[in-house]
This record gives sequence, structure tokens and C-alpha cells, in this order.
Amino acid sequence: MRYRREDVVDRALRVLDDYGLADLTMRRLGTELGVQPSALYHHFANKQALLAAVADELLARGGRPVPPGEWDDRARVVCLSLRDACLAWRDGAEVVATARAFGLGGLAPYAALVDVLGEGGLGDELAGAAATTLVHLVLGHATDEQLRRQAGSAGALEADDLDRDFTAEVTTGVDLVLAGLRARV
Repeated sequence: MRYRREDVVDRALRVLDDYGLADLTMRRLGTELGVQPSALYHHFANKQALLAAVADELLARGGRPVPPGEWDDRARVVCLSLRDACLAWRDGAEVVATARAFGLGGLAPYAALVDVLGEGGLGDELAGAAATTLVHLVLGHATDEQLRRQAGSAGALEADDLDRDFTAEVTTGVDLVLAGLRARV
């Protein structure tokens, strides 16, 4: 059977969710699709390109529209949407962070934040720095939350270590950054 690029990404997302990032290999993905791993290189030059497509797809599936309103409220929505999209998939935050680090994918939330912050009156340089800060904050929180939950499910952490309001923590962090930006504007 011949697969389209979208089919490969869809199956990669399922492998990611079932087995985690460490086991999302070209070999496993080929096995899941019933093809030789070399057939995947028809669609993706390397694993990094595959991860970039996976990151973009999980962000697209988890994205939500940014409603009209004040720039800081809109920026908060972009940040929480990024978090939700990452948390919807096992190791999602790590996938997005990896694709972003390589500059190959996972860039949509950054671009959305630059636009929203620019509309809020921040200059290009400050909007870029603020968007980077917010994306790193959210990805760091989401990665921490995913790692803690995985460790908890494996019995490596006590229930007390997981009895936290992760949403409140990241929202407070985002709000602190936004408050500082409001003061700058």
C-alpha cells in the first residue's frame, strides 16, 4: 500500500502516543505502516523532518482560534493553547521543543505571539524576545508536567508530588510575563 505524507504523520502521532518519543523511530514507524523504513524517506529526509511535521500537526490539531480582545488576553490564549496541544499527546512538549530547536517546525505559536504582541504596541525586537520567553515558559512547564505524570504512573513519584494545579502555575507564569510587558508598553 502506498501512503501519503499525511498518513505517515498520522501514524507517527499514534506511535508517539502509544510508545513515547524514545520509541518513535523510523524502523517502528515503518513496521506500523507495513513498509520498509527506507520508504519513509520518500516523504521525510530524516527523523528531524518527520518530528517537525509531527510537531506542526499536533499543534494544528490542538490549536484554538484566538478571540478578539485585548492583546494580553489574546497572548494568554495562544500560550494556553500551546500547552493544551502539547499535553494532548504523550511527549508532545518534547516533540515541539525539539522541532523548534532545530528550526524545522513547531513555530506557529511563536509567530502568533509575535503578531499579537506587535498589535499590543511592542516593537519587533521586544515582541520577538517576549514571544520566545513565553514559548519557553510554556514548553518548560508542559515538559515538567508530562515528565512528572509519567514518573507518577511508573510509581517513581508520590501522589503528593502530582497533586498540583499545573494549569494555575503556568497561567501565573504567563501572567507575570504579560504584566511586565504591559508595564513596558
